[in-house]
Amino acid sequence: MAQVVVTTEKTLNASPERVAEALGDYTGVRSRMLTEHFSEYEVREGGQGAGTVVHWKLAATSKRVRDCLVTVSAPAPDRLVEKDANSSMVTTWTVSPAGEGARVQIKTTWDGAGGIGGFFEKTFAPRGLQRIYDAQLAKLASELGA
Repeated sequence: MAQVVVTTEKTLNASPERVAEALGDYTGVRSRMLTEHFSEYEVREGGQGAGTVVHWKLAATSKRVRDCLVTVSAPAPDRLVEKDANSSMVTTWTVSPAGEGARVQIKTTWDGAGGIGGFFEKTFAPRGLQRIYDAQLAKLASELGA
């Protein structure tokens, strides 16, 4: 089993504090950032940053749907970590200053399958997930007017 790693980033024309606050808003901004790949989105506990528990289904492809039950932690003011209770998937959202704006980096890791299936997963899954994240970051930029 090899670890699969997906990363993407976008620079926004908004302060790092404003971006971090928006990313931690699971009842508002985050629900509006979802693409057609997400369904059954439901905040089950909290809703603002650390301690939030949220459920969604992610259809990376028509045949590959992940049922995610995510617990959010915030190990630093500029970082949210989403750990899926149903898999080894961990997604880290990091916000850092970038000129007069903020850079948002998303990094997701999980333990991939072994064998030929693992080869295809490691080869193709990152590109698909990057496209989903890029669309979410575009929605975030629109939400913030950035």
